[in-house]
Amino acid sequence: MAGMVRRSFDSPDETRPFVDKGRLDLINADGGPVGRAVFEPGWKWSEHIKPLAGTESCQSAHTGYVVSGRMVVVMDDGEQQEYGPGDFMQVAPGHDAWVVGDEPAVAVDWTGFGNYAKAQ
Repeated sequence: MAGMVRRSFDSPDETRPFVDKGRLDLINADGGPVGRAVFEPGWKWSEHIKPLAGTESCQSAHTGYVVSGRMVVVMDDGEQQEYGPGDFMQVAPGHDAWVVGDEPAVAVDWTGFGNYAKAQ
């Protein structure tokens, strides 16, 4: 491991598009992939990622930080939370999510984006 690393999400190792509703930029770090997702207004996991994932709900665990915008996450059991700018989020597998409002939701995640939005 290097003593210091500086990388930019403007030059990611990989970009995965969310059809026409955003993208995931991934940087491969020594500790694993770190992702920045841009979810455009109108994005919803069950509409835009479910066909790629092939599961009924998102099965990724997420630990991250919301940079801008707002999104709602609903667990399979009905528990619901809205996240916005400055919020730390930790979400277990088994959920749906969607953007709230007219602003893109931007989130950085350091646990759940390695296989996210990747065709299975």
